[in-house]
Amino acid sequence: MSNKKIISVEGLDISVLVGDDADYISLTDIAKKSDDEPRFTIRSWMRNNNTLAYLDAWESVHNRNFKRGEAATFRFSATNNSFSASVTAWIETTGAIGLQSRPGRYGGTYAHREIALNFCYWFSPTFQVYLIKEFDRLKTEEAKLLNTEWDVKRIMSKANYRIHTEAVRNYLIPPKLKYTKQEGLFFASEADLINMALFGVTAKQWREANPDLKGNMRDHATPEQLLVLSNLQALNASLLEWGSDDIQRLELLNKAAIDQMSILVNSASLNPLRNEKYLGKGGDKK
Repeated sequence: MSNKKIISVEGLDISVLVGDDADYISLTDIAKKSDDEPRFTIRSWMRNNNTLAYLDAWESVHNRNFKRGEAATFRFSATNNSFSASVTAWIETTGAIGLQSRPGRYGGTYAHREIALNFCYWFSPTFQVYLIKEFDRLKTEEAKLLNTEWDVKRIMSKANYRIHTEAVRNYLIPPKLKYTKQEGLFFASEADLINMALFGVTAKQWREANPDLKGNMRDHATPEQLLVLSNLQALNASLLEWGSDDIQRLELLNKAAIDQMSILVNSASLNPLRNEKYLGKGGDKK
């Protein structure tokens, strides 16, 4: 059973279905910020190859009944405009659970909060930041009522982590080494690839340069860096699936990091958030 909550993001009311196991955020409400009809904005997102690759990966990790064969057919057809790239078609074709299409006047398209973040970045990185802030406020208030704990960094650190690790396991780790201690070497190597693309140093180099700081570089990241980090994990998962080597991936990830950080850091509308502590370290610059 889900309870409907409303959060306000930049003057826009967005519905959130709060459930016992997962929260779903209205993509239809988010898309109302666009000049286009919301369903057309969502369909444009659904036709994007990166979107379909992300949805495929997300469902593969979280949904045992997901039909990957049908999903591959859907992706091919949608890419070639020979299939309706709609949420309903995706759900009916693949058995997906990450997206929901609800009927009625107050229905629309809802997405699991992790997928909603992916939609928000595609739609507007700045809006993504504000959505996380308001969602954090909602969950913090709920946690107080239930006498539990909530940390918005869970969203950023875990949103694409499992998708990334599964991609590493499926496309890099030899079968004999899967689910063994040796897996850690591959995971660490890929984590450092993203560290190099975003921070310019490996985890070891950062520790050597900051011996007095507790934790790791990600614990001391800015809100913008945490957002980009989550997005790079999803991108690297797709690049692994497409067979890109580590040199190509580092180049593409670094370009994506530069482009995304430029968008976020140069957005004057984010200035009020950089002094808040809703993402751990808030906006402290290094």
